[in-house]
Amino acid sequence: MLIMYADALGARPARFPPDSSKRGSKTVLGFTQIKSQRRVASPGGFPGRAAACLVLGGLMLAFAGCNSVASRGMNAYGVRLFEQARYDEALAQFREASFAGPSDPDGYYNLGATYHRTGRLRNRPEDIVQAEKYYRMCFERDQNHPECHRGLAVLLAEENREEEAFALLKDWTDRQPAHPTPRIELARLTNEFGDREAAKDILVDALAIDPNNPRTLCALGSIREQMGDKTQALNDYARSLAANPNQPRVASRVAALQPTRAPIISVPTPDGRGQLVERDGNLRR
Repeated sequence: MLIMYADALGARPARFPPDSSKRGSKTVLGFTQIKSQRRVASPGGFPGRAAACLVLGGLMLAFAGCNSVASRGMNAYGVRLFEQARYDEALAQFREASFAGPSDPDGYYNLGATYHRTGRLRNRPEDIVQAEKYYRMCFERDQNHPECHRGLAVLLAEENREEEAFALLKDWTDRQPAHPTPRIELARLTNEFGDREAAKDILVDALAIDPNNPRTLCALGSIREQMGDKTQALNDYARSLAANPNQPRVASRVAALQPTRAPIISVPTPDGRGQLVERDGNLRR
């Protein structure tokens, strides 16, 4: 699955992906998770008919399996092309992937994300129209597709359709009340529109669902850092890093916010032994 984050130029690779332990082969722009294929139950009936059905079913499953493998391969190659800014070639691969796996939402997401990028970079409104079409085709196959919600919400906001963007993410939140991801994305959009306090409250709600979710903690740390609460931001970043150590950008924020001690010097005391103090005057304990 090839999944991209979205910014002012459309979709792009995610800065802070979800738990990397859940990542699969890179076939969606951004972070990836290969979804398992459903298995068809064996049919009942007379022995001869059942055998024939099993053979036919096996052939159909084999064909579907080949299509699934082919689709993933095309999506993966399309991702590599996208990351080299070879967008037209990437689009061709994603079209082939969607043809090979018409029920797979990721190919349609990838088409939408790539048209989103080319529409912004090349100032082509017709590509933005195509991007929205493919995002919605992705939803027809998976109404809870995280990256597609992110991409379409950004596109709608860019097109001055903010109410639709917020409605999209709020509906997703209502459909998945026990999952933090919709709230993370709603908080992201809320913060983009300048309401940091509301964004923080949404993330606190998300943290109540999953207290150790690294993405929620990272997002909350970012909001609190923007609000000037560096102590609490450091705590959130540190917890996020503890939950998922494979976050170099989070590690850099922890290092940047970590308080440093002043240099140590020795000063004389009445008993002649001396006392170690920091240059800021605090006694060294």
